[in-house]
Amino acid sequence: MFKIEKPEMINKTFRLPLKLVQELQIIAQNQRVSLNNLVQQCCEYAIKNLDKG
Repeated sequence: MFKIEKPEMINKTFRLPLKLVQELQIIAQNQRVSLNNLVQQCCEYAIKNLDKG
């Protein structure tokens, strides 16, 4: 049976440098994903690859 799943989300506000946001917007547009989705993927990647030493 097909089950639609909706992950729990929360709204937060972060302050980021203008240049970083502009770069992220360009990447998101070029990859045809939302800015929010790109930032989420970047954060997940950074956490998975964090040097824990």
